[in-house]
Amino acid sequence: QVQLVESGGGLVQAGGSLRLSCAASGRTLSTYPVGWFRQAPGKERVFVAAISWSGASTYYADSLKGRFTISRDNAKNTVYLQMNNLKPEDTAVYYCSASNTAQAMAVREYEYDYWGQGTQVTVSS
Repeated sequence: QVQLVESGGGLVQAGGSLRLSCAASGRTLSTYPVGWFRQAPGKERVFVAAISWSGASTYYADSLKGRFTISRDNAKNTVYLQMNNLKPEDTAVYYCSASNTAQAMAVREYEYDYWGQGTQVTVSS
């Protein structure tokens, strides 16, 4: 069982940056593909980015390419999401997740087995 805890969210002005962290406990995160999702108010949770267990491969939602970067430090059992040039439409609760079954990366919610509680990101205009 893997427990995930997100941190790093907060209130930022448009154009600013935040780095979210997803720390794991219970088991090492180094063997799990990890993804980030977000859920805006009144909307469904959607895919943001994913990274393979080694960190060698990454994948992003098309609309976020170039602004968001996912990375991991397996020695620290942590995955990061660097978010630059934030826009008001990035306002959402951001969740990290780990997959017990994906071979490399996963982009669909049902492919992930473990979820954090989420961290709120609010971007003001």
